[in-house]
Amino acid sequence: MGPKLKMSGVDRRVSVGLMARRWFSIRVELLGGRGEQLWPYPGRVFAVGPEHTFADLARAIDTAFARWDLSHLSLFTLADGRVVTDVETGADLATSAFDVMPTAALDIEVAKVMRTVKEGAQFRYVFDLGDDWTHCCTVDAAHIDPADVLGVIPPAPMAYWGWGTIPDQYDRAWAEDDGKGRAPSRPRQPHTMLDGGWPENGERPPLVQVDELRVAVASRDVAGIAAALEGHDVSEALQRAGSAVLVALQAAPDRVSSLAISLVQRLELRSLPGDEELAQDLLAAVRREPPPGRPLPVDLEELSGLLEGDLASNEGGFLDLRTGEVIPAVMTDEAMVGADAVVDVDAEPDRWLHVFCEGSRAGWEDMATYVAAVADSHLREQLERAIEGKGAYRRFRDLIGDEGLTQAWRDFSDERQLGRAREYLAEQGIRSTS
Repeated sequence: MGPKLKMSGVDRRVSVGLMARRWFSIRVELLGGRGEQLWPYPGRVFAVGPEHTFADLARAIDTAFARWDLSHLSLFTLADGRVVTDVETGADLATSAFDVMPTAALDIEVAKVMRTVKEGAQFRYVFDLGDDWTHCCTVDAAHIDPADVLGVIPPAPMAYWGWGTIPDQYDRAWAEDDGKGRAPSRPRQPHTMLDGGWPENGERPPLVQVDELRVAVASRDVAGIAAALEGHDVSEALQRAGSAVLVALQAAPDRVSSLAISLVQRLELRSLPGDEELAQDLLAAVRREPPPGRPLPVDLEELSGLLEGDLASNEGGFLDLRTGEVIPAVMTDEAMVGADAVVDVDAEPDRWLHVFCEGSRAGWEDMATYVAAVADSHLREQLERAIEGKGAYRRFRDLIGDEGLTQAWRDFSDERQLGRAREYLAEQGIRSTS
């Protein structure tokens, strides 16, 4: 035999670096625990390296699955029946009456994951050998490069993907839950950290006054538009605010460009129907570029009135592709409006876009979303009952009217209707400029 070649420090580091580039991707799904089966199974996907032990993987799983009391035993079971656990537990199992140990247990602190299981293998992980939180672990058939997937090479297994709701380790829903008492009542108001009221000594910005903004937009008053928006909470009026800033950008782009950019960021974060289109229009206007579609001064509120509502009573209407005018279908019926007022859409068919009513489903979903956000649990329960079944809209309107919430609901609903109308136009290759 020839002499053994000594590996230099540089060569050793290169070798280790190359090994670090071939990691396992292991999908871990929580099947159940405490006598209950979960479905769908919540899961996490872990990057596991060649030097990581089963103990490293167990700690990563416990962290990712929100376990806070870690004073429990863990046990991996491989497909060939071998188990991987701590030395003491392994010895106890080997001599137990259940004969669950055909071979000696592997030491969880020593056995390396990548040297023990192969690509495509499945094995089981149980946390707490009393509550038996059971996980199915599946090794992906392909290796991953942690630098590409994670952006770093972590010192321990790391979760990099996941889904599902993780149950509490002891099935507790609140801090003092003993399994007997009732859950505490929901606060009447949202937590101050949720609604912008924190720190509590900070002043909460006033809400945008929609009527004030309307007046400023109607008169093309750039200063008025800026005054109506600056220093105000626009979170529930982004569509109106964006429309107003589009008008202001036509007259004084330098004055409101910072407002426009701020709205773009908020729209992209919220991402309701129409938000992406409005963000694109605002960016184009700031850059003094044409919008990504045919500009047309369409009244979005009027268009929304044609698009949504009761299919039995709403016949839709038409959009003038030349002027942006919106007319209900009844205006094309001479018998209904008379010869002097009738609009003959058949005379210039290429000029008119037929707008069909899409029904009230989106409006009902708006109600459900609004109700879910009501902080008062008693009122929320009343509203949840009101919006179920026939007559939901009438019962809902009556109830919020009694509670003084009619204007708040109208602003909430109008915002979403404007967005859906804007999205509809974009699908037709049109961008509203009004």
